[in-house]
Amino acid sequence: MTPSEPNLIGAYGAWASEIVGRKAGAFSLRSGRFTDTDTWRAQARARVWERLAAPELPTTPEVSVDWTGAYDGLTVERLSWQSPYGPRTEAVFLKPEGVMEPLPAILALHDHGGLKYFGWRKIARIESDLHPILQEHQESGYGGFAWANEIAKRGYAVLVPDTFTFGSRRVKVSDVPSRIVGRGVDPSPEEPSEEIVAYNRWAGEHEHIMAKSLFSAGTTWPSLFLRDDQIALSILSERPDVISERIGCGGLSGGGLRTVFLAGMDDRIQCCFCAGFMTTWRDFALYKNFTHTWMTYVPLLPHDLDFPEILGLRAPKPTLVLHCTSDPLFTNSEVEVSRQILAEVYERAGAPEAFRLTYYEGGHKLDAPMQAEAFDWLDAGLK
Repeated sequence: MTPSEPNLIGAYGAWASEIVGRKAGAFSLRSGRFTDTDTWRAQARARVWERLAAPELPTTPEVSVDWTGAYDGLTVERLSWQSPYGPRTEAVFLKPEGVMEPLPAILALHDHGGLKYFGWRKIARIESDLHPILQEHQESGYGGFAWANEIAKRGYAVLVPDTFTFGSRRVKVSDVPSRIVGRGVDPSPEEPSEEIVAYNRWAGEHEHIMAKSLFSAGTTWPSLFLRDDQIALSILSERPDVISERIGCGGLSGGGLRTVFLAGMDDRIQCCFCAGFMTTWRDFALYKNFTHTWMTYVPLLPHDLDFPEILGLRAPKPTLVLHCTSDPLFTNSEVEVSRQILAEVYERAGAPEAFRLTYYEGGHKLDAPMQAEAFDWLDAGLK
C-alpha cells in the first residue's frame, strides 16, 4: 500500500498496513511453526480465549417451555432461560411434526441487520401474521424465507436463540441514564413500526458505549456472543430429541460473524456455513470497518491469527463460506485472500475438500439459491 492510496485513516494507512501486513500470525497454521494439527489447534484456541477475555461458561441453565404449538408442518416451542448476565434469553425450537426419533440439529444464528429490537424472529416464523419490518427484512435478505423453518423442514431440530443486545437480550432505554436516552424509546407491546425504528436507531448509536464499557470491564463483544451461543448450544445438545454428535450452525451477516467464532472455537459444531461475513483484518483496518459494528473486534488478535483463521480453527471439519460479489460490507480482493488463507489451512490440515467458498452475484443476502447450497452442505456433513 502506498501513502497516497485512499483508506479509512488517511496518511496513517501505510503505517497501519505494515502493522497488519500479510505475514502469517504467531499462531497461524500457515506459519510453519506447527507440525501437528491438534497441537496447533489447542495452542491457537488458547490464545484466542486469552484475547477474547470471555466470562466463564456457566453450567447449562434451566429452560422454561413458555408455549408449544404447530406452524407450517413444524412443532414449535417457545423457550427461555436465564444467563448469568443480562435479561432472560428467549428462543424458538422447531422440528418436523410427528417425528419421534432424535434428529440432527442446527443452531440457527440470526443477523444484525440494524434491527436490534428483534432477535430470533428475523429468521424464524411461528405464525402467519408477520410484523411489516420483519416481512421486509426477510424479503430483502432471505428471498422471502424464514430460513430456520426451511432447514427444519428438511429433517432437523433447530434452535434459534436471541443473542447479546438483540431481542429479549436488548438494552432497554428505560435502564440507562437520561443523559444518553436522547430520542430513544422502548416500543410498546403493540410494536408500532415508528417506535421500533426509533429504538433501532438508538440501539445502533448505543453500540460504541457498550463496546467501551465492555473493554473497560476487561472483556470483548465477540466473547459475549460466543458465550451466549455456547449456552444455547449446550441446551440444544442436551435435548433428548437431538443427536448431539450431529449439530451444525450457520447464519448471515452478524450470524456469519457468530458462526466464525462459535464454529471455530467449539468442537461440538460438526458442520457449518458462514454467509456474508468473511474477509481479512487488513480489510477491516483500512477499508471496511465503517460498514461494521463494534461487535467484530478483538484487540491484539490480528498479531496471532488473521480473521478467517478463527473459523479455520475447526479444520478439518466441513466449512462452507458464501460471499456475494456486490456486497458493500467487504472488499472482494480481501475476500479472495481470505479464501486462499482458509484453503491453505485446510490443505495443511489434510482435508482440502472440507472447505469451500462460493461466490454469488448480488448484494448482502442469503437468498434461496444460497440457502439451497448451505442446506445441501449441512445435509452432507450431518446426515
